[in-house]
Amino acid sequence: MRVFLTGATGYVATAIAAELLGAGHTVLGLARTDEGAGALAARGVEAHRGELADHASLIDGAAACDGVIHTAFIHDFSRFMENAEIERAAVEAMLASLEGSGKPFIATSGVAMLAQGRLATEEDRPAPMGRGATEGVVRAAADRGVRTAIVRLPPSTHGQGDRGFTPHLIDIARERGVAAYVGEGANRWAGGRRADAARLYRLALEKGAAGATYHAIGDEGVPTRDIAGAIGRRLGVPVVSKSAEEAADHFGWIGMFFGLEMAASSAGTQAALGWRPTPPGLLADIEGPNYDDSSSKYAG
Repeated sequence: MRVFLTGATGYVATAIAAELLGAGHTVLGLARTDEGAGALAARGVEAHRGELADHASLIDGAAACDGVIHTAFIHDFSRFMENAEIERAAVEAMLASLEGSGKPFIATSGVAMLAQGRLATEEDRPAPMGRGATEGVVRAAADRGVRTAIVRLPPSTHGQGDRGFTPHLIDIARERGVAAYVGEGANRWAGGRRADAARLYRLALEKGAAGATYHAIGDEGVPTRDIAGAIGRRLGVPVVSKSAEEAADHFGWIGMFFGLEMAASSAGTQAALGWRPTPPGLLADIEGPNYDDSSSKYAG
């Protein structure tokens, strides 16, 4: 299968591309810059120039392939809702061009704020705003002849080269001299390995059910005080609690996320696709070699 991959130079998408190539597929990757195109070519991925706001380039890329995996998102959290609207419009354009084709279209979402006081499941639906609105668009397209599915990632999709929340938390602890959590630190984060997520995208592409939602979850719910503890052990710094009022100053923009309950299950995904998460879990990975060179530059 020839697969159009948006966000192809990103942390998760580079693992998806390697997984697809290893399974005998070919990949056409969206690239915004000459540098990105060169990086894709070096990995055996054909580059397709364009970006999320360039709908014509997205439609052309989707038309040239047998299926689409969409991972692109503008990770500027100061303009989150605006960026979510940019993504939704891009997804709508691609899906409209694929109506009646029967092609698979795999979109990306997350597990934040799906459920409180319990594990979020594949059956939970987000509020129809932000990326939740995009989920609704993707799910509805399954009734118009596109084999859509959604892969939800955990707040920490961990592994070598991580550029997400986890290395940012490590860098804050290094700069501040303490590893902190919010309040009692009882709120939980789900976690999952990058390589496992890549395998799930491939399975969803190859045999996912139309309109289905899948969770790339290994650790269902790790208390944030335990995450802070692993960071503290890694850096040899004290582990402390910060009040909700102190969190904004201590953590910056990531404080609102680190105080959220984001626990989730992948039981439905495992039953549907035969997918299984593999070790190491989040805490072991934080203390292992994958985070020796963590970077504070968040990038998707």
